[in-house]
Amino acid sequence: MSRILVTGGAGFIGSNFVRFMMENKEVEILNLDLLTYAGNRNNLSDLEKSQSYRFQQGDIGNRTLINRLLDTFKPTAVVNFAAESHVDRSIDKPAAFIETNLVGTSRLLSCVLNYWRTLTNKQQDTFRFLHLSTDEVYGTLGQTGSFLEDSRYAPNSPYAASKAGSDHLVRAWYKTYGLPTLTINSSNNYGPYQHSEKLIPLIILNALDGKPLPIYGNGKHIRDWLYVIDHCHGIYQTLKSGRPGQTYNIGGHSEKTNLEVVTSICKLLDEMQPDSPYYPHCALISFVDDRPGHDCRYSIDTTKIQNELGWEPLESFDSGIYKTVEWYLNNRHWYQREHVDSHLRQRLGLAHKKIE
Repeated sequence: MSRILVTGGAGFIGSNFVRFMMENKEVEILNLDLLTYAGNRNNLSDLEKSQSYRFQQGDIGNRTLINRLLDTFKPTAVVNFAAESHVDRSIDKPAAFIETNLVGTSRLLSCVLNYWRTLTNKQQDTFRFLHLSTDEVYGTLGQTGSFLEDSRYAPNSPYAASKAGSDHLVRAWYKTYGLPTLTINSSNNYGPYQHSEKLIPLIILNALDGKPLPIYGNGKHIRDWLYVIDHCHGIYQTLKSGRPGQTYNIGGHSEKTNLEVVTSICKLLDEMQPDSPYYPHCALISFVDDRPGHDCRYSIDTTKIQNELGWEPLESFDSGIYKTVEWYLNNRHWYQREHVDSHLRQRLGLAHKKIE
């Protein structure tokens, strides 16, 4: 049975991955999470009775803690989700992103390298360190083209820059020390357990409360949307069969403007909540001042992971967004919206104008 140390496993993608592995694979998991505002231990509370799952609150930058966990748990893999990940927060408070995404990742890599060196040759050959990153490290695209694994890094926000730096550290630990690393750069994820400051849950929950549905600028920024469970399948395939030292791009083949995403959610809510006092929900759409350095378009080319690992997304955007809206309607109790900071509320909620 494999043993995986998951960092940041109480967050959105991390908790979905832990759940996916526990439900589908023979595995023991140790989940390390600092439980900042975006981490929610309740995301996995139903698993805590399992003998195959353990939770440890802590920081990836705490070398003493990491060394102890590695020595006692003896993982066969480490999957690193731990990161500060919200662009707006990075604009206002970049230091936290540098501390976690750069300094924290470097300390984690150093501890894992020392642990890996204590393993037998056979254990070293099968061990993997998998690092989760983002397509935002590549910057922005024009009307055509897609990001490839060898696309030039050109991050445009403090968040993206900090993730780009962490990607380079992971690469360096493979090239310099031989640590068998893997990196995944994914497009925008959506699905269950996502924090309410992100676009899709923000729009769903605002619409249910009759609040403005804020869209940056003119709403024409394009993202490739990936259903989180498809991402979890891809992480597993990469962990199992990916080539050490390689990067794999994962996307959902679902490019949508932000306005298209919000409109789709409104139409679904109209169907699912026809008696809502806020019907039609599109009437709540409003536009707010654009985010500084806002990238125009992201698009992921998934040829490499499809050809090498046989992965492809199972959900279309239509099927994935339906499952997502349905989940949020059934789980509104999960969210504590007061965790959205006042500066972010102001950026998303003030100076809006109704759509014409």
